[in-house]
Amino acid sequence: MRRVAIIGGGPAGLMAAEQLSTVDGLQVDIFEAMPSLGRKFLMAGKGGMNITHAEPLADFIRRYGERAAQLAPCLLAFGPAAVREWIHGLGIETFVGTSGRVFPTGMKAAPLLRAWLHRLRQRGVRIHVRHRWLGWGDAGALRFATPDGEMAVFAASTVLALGGGSWSRLGSDGRWVPLLRSTGLPVADLQPANCGFEVAWSDHFRQRFAGAPVKAVIAACGQRQQQGEFNITETGVEGGLIYALSAPLREALARGEQAVLQLDLAPGRSLARLSADLALPQGRDTLANHLRRRAGIDGVKAGLLREFFSPAQLTVATTLAAAIKALPLVVQATRPLDEAISSAGGLDLAALNDQGMVVARPGLFCAGEMLDWEAPTGGYLLTACLATGWRAGRGVRCWLGETR
Repeated sequence: MRRVAIIGGGPAGLMAAEQLSTVDGLQVDIFEAMPSLGRKFLMAGKGGMNITHAEPLADFIRRYGERAAQLAPCLLAFGPAAVREWIHGLGIETFVGTSGRVFPTGMKAAPLLRAWLHRLRQRGVRIHVRHRWLGWGDAGALRFATPDGEMAVFAASTVLALGGGSWSRLGSDGRWVPLLRSTGLPVADLQPANCGFEVAWSDHFRQRFAGAPVKAVIAACGQRQQQGEFNITETGVEGGLIYALSAPLREALARGEQAVLQLDLAPGRSLARLSADLALPQGRDTLANHLRRRAGIDGVKAGLLREFFSPAQLTVATTLAAAIKALPLVVQATRPLDEAISSAGGLDLAALNDQGMVVARPGLFCAGEMLDWEAPTGGYLLTACLATGWRAGRGVRCWLGETR
């Protein structure tokens, strides 16, 4: 019986296994370095399992930025609608939230993972935990470190779904990078994506506002802008709005440029209106009351103005209005990779053919976050992992001559 080895027990690897589990005469083995499968998947679902997104498919694909064109075939073949249909096939219903995000009805990842693993085991997929891949040995054998010592596995085809480099305690530790580079494959350094950034707060601002949410703002970096909210942290900023702009901020830092987030603290008011409102007599009002009454600015937003502008600047209505509409928040560095929600970098997509096979190593397929793409949170990360896993599984079937 021919064997396919799938290395990595996250969503991409499990989806590849699913595509192969119905092929007669094929033994599918999943090898996972951790003591259990899907650890990052389960952690991501703790606050509500966001599976995919219900926006129009063309808009969905554009969320992958520079890699959109390369990932489009995967996402057209196994995109948001297919993901929902697949989940329904596991006996779990889904619903669309007010933001367009798609969730399982129970909002949890654990029931979905249990149902998935149960189906795979019923189909004969064998799961080997605490098996860390060490690369290739003699005659192309796959080397694994196991609790019983090193072992060698020969496979007709292999799928690598090794994850990225964030949340290493859950298994995505990036140890595979030097293994692939040693074979000559093009692997870009892993970098934080959907991450927080460091800001040089004053002690006063940090002590007063760390943990505070900054709501209803528009943030821009370069040509990209988005409305949302974020949080002040002890070291800087984090949250959905920051994650959405993490790529251009990170790239500016990598180029040695100043990375600036332009904040519009009053999206519903024009600069002209703000200038006129703030020019009204202040009377006996303090600046804080004047900002609150005339511009709707108080709390952490007022704190941000005081953090970056002098008292003299804040007494001039036009200057104050301009500051509210375009507050320049300079970030100094990304937070560490291990804190990031996901990672950028990895195996160059150009190294794969349209079935997910490594052109330089026939029979080797790759999928998931280990490939060099990134996307915002909101279901895009998981969908692309599932889609590339689906492609890899289908690609192995074709490679092995199974066309059904």
